[in-house]
This record gives sequence, structure tokens and C-alpha cells, in this order.
Amino acid sequence: MSEFAFRKINIDALEEDVLLPSDLYDPDPRGEQDVLSDAQQKSSEVRNLISRGDIAGALNTVLSDPPYGEGVDEAKDLTKNSLLLILNSTRASEIQGILKSLGQEQQDHLMAYIYKGMAAIGQGSDVSGSVLLNWHAQLTEVAGVGCIVRVMTDRRTL
Repeated sequence: MSEFAFRKINIDALEEDVLLPSDLYDPDPRGEQDVLSDAQQKSSEVRNLISRGDIAGALNTVLSDPPYGEGVDEAKDLTKNSLLLILNSTRASEIQGILKSLGQEQQDHLMAYIYKGMAAIGQGSDVSGSVLLNWHAQLTEVAGVGCIVRVMTDRRTL
């Protein structure tokens, strides 16, 4: 037998040129504190818009300029929770009209957050899988399969 377990060698540790996630995309131009304060402001604005019944306005607010990159996890969680609140408080009959009013980039961001919500289902969150699947099906119908492909290949993590 060999004296080395070749399958257990970490090749990346031996490589000098390690590719970091920040090398794959441009970082968010805002600072960490700016991103967090922006997310907090959007969260309160979303709650106000939902209480007034303006679901489309709340969705536009939360999907415009979302936080991405490293070091802004609190802002990401705050934005995700605001979006899940919007999805849970929307009637199924209103979804199609709301989705058609969104631009392509906003639809892509929404799909990314839907997948993020699906990943959080088993981790004690209060999100309903049926709500997320309903939004996913209707968003795929409106935006097409290209929306899914763009989200899966985007290097920026929301």
C-alpha cells in the first residue's frame, strides 16, 4: 500500500493561487454599515407598505439593490426575512400581476430569495414550503426557465 492516502490530500492547500469568492465578482460598492442600515430602512418600509396593502411596492422596495457578497450576513438575513414576509402575506390570485410588473433583474433576485427560503425550511424558520413552491411555479411561468439559469450561474450570493 501507499504511505499516503491520496484521496485525503487537500490540493487547495498546496496550491499558491487560490481563487477567492471575492475574485469572482465585484464587491458591493457600499460599505458593510451602509448595507446594514439600508437593509434596516427597507425592512421598516416593507412593513409599512404591507400594512397599507401595497404588496407590489413592498416587493419592488426589497428587490431593488439587495445586499450581496461577504461580511453582510445580518443585512442578507434581514432582507430575506422581509421578502418572506411579503411572500407569506400575498394572496395567490395577486401573484401573477405582481410578477409581471417586475423587471428581469428583480425577477432574478426574487428567484434567488425563493431558493434561499427553500433552503431555510428545515432550519426552524416559519416559512411555508407550499407558498414558496407556488411563487416559484408562477415566477417560472412569467420569467421563463432563463430566470433559474441566471440565478444558478450568478456568482453573487444574496
